[in-house]
Amino acid sequence: MTARVSSLLDLVEPKTARILHQSLEGEELSGPDLLTLFEAQGHELHALAMTADELRRRVVGEVVTYVVNRNISFTNVCVKRCDFCAFSRGWREEEGYYLPIEEIVRRTKEAAEFGATEVCVQAGLPPQMDGRLYVDICRAIKKEVPEIHIHGFSPEEVIYGSLRSGCSVAEYLAALKEAGLGSIPGTAAEILVQKIRNSISPGRITVERWIEVVTTAHQLGIPTTSTIMYGHLEKPAHWVQHLLLLRDIQKQTGGFTEFVPLSFIYQETPVGRRSFFTEASLGATADVVIKMHAVARLAFNGYIQHIQASWVKEGPKFAQYLLMAGCDDFGGTLMNENIAASAGATHGQMMRPIEIRRLIRASGRVPAQRSTLYEIMRVFEDDGPAGALDLVEDPESTFGSYRGLVSSPSFKYEITSQAGRRAATGV
Repeated sequence: MTARVSSLLDLVEPKTARILHQSLEGEELSGPDLLTLFEAQGHELHALAMTADELRRRVVGEVVTYVVNRNISFTNVCVKRCDFCAFSRGWREEEGYYLPIEEIVRRTKEAAEFGATEVCVQAGLPPQMDGRLYVDICRAIKKEVPEIHIHGFSPEEVIYGSLRSGCSVAEYLAALKEAGLGSIPGTAAEILVQKIRNSISPGRITVERWIEVVTTAHQLGIPTTSTIMYGHLEKPAHWVQHLLLLRDIQKQTGGFTEFVPLSFIYQETPVGRRSFFTEASLGATADVVIKMHAVARLAFNGYIQHIQASWVKEGPKFAQYLLMAGCDDFGGTLMNENIAASAGATHGQMMRPIEIRRLIRASGRVPAQRSTLYEIMRVFEDDGPAGALDLVEDPESTFGSYRGLVSSPSFKYEITSQAGRRAATGV
């Protein structure tokens, strides 16, 4: 234990100090232990963050990673209308859009030209979708850009694709892997407590089915991320339940590459516009954000190595601060960010790699570019020369934007997608 952490632990409440000591000794923390940490305030909160930072140093050292990637949210049309989602539209709505496969491929090629090693492909669930669509997308991307890593299709999408295809989840995942899928985002998790899911997203994928998808993917050799969405109806006890479930899965499969806490962006969501909750209960406060990342580092110690700070959700400066509370990854460059932007996030759709590196270096750490699966591609001893993506002056003009997609006549859902034509015409 470092002297600074040891001296701070002498100042905190004995129960919290004992739990932090246990964590530093490599002991697995219990549910009650985690709940105690989520109640930390004042010196206890500072001690928690410093303990998480010390564990991070022991596990991954001083390197902070990022990935050069592009998000491709190819449609916002969805058969499910969750209260926490501002992104989805019905197929009849004016703002419904759909990118055909050739446009998805074009955007992937463009991303690769700007140095991307990954495309993250996720979208709404369009009605009457051909069940082979996700497989066809992977195959088309790999045919034209074989070197790119496809990180795509949430567990919700995998379930939908398998149902539309009339096959099992395992068969569908195997088909996606054969077509070139490299990994799956562990989104659609929200809070893995069914009672809460029933309140915020009735009809959405159940906890049981989410577990089925990610564990089956892991068994087939398809790694996934893990996430949590917090700052809505849930309570600290639900956070603990969620973290323990993820830890149990990781013990069984070892298939999670990282953990990404996602605080709820509510301003433009249906639930936010209706003011269903009180203003005080919407979104996560700064201390809760710090605790979520720090407690995750302690909860997953020995199981999940990498904790990501989301600059999209928290803003670049707060994400930089989270590097001192257990985080060792800064996420991706994105190039396009539609889902958080539609909900009211204000932190932009892209970060240039050189900006990410400067924030990492300013925090006293060493920046490194990684692959999707956390292979270190390059460690930067200095800021390095500007690359093609660093020289993009106007990301929206270069890569397009969510506002442009929903207002452009070029990709209107009913005239550009086969599923949209069937839904509109009945044939």
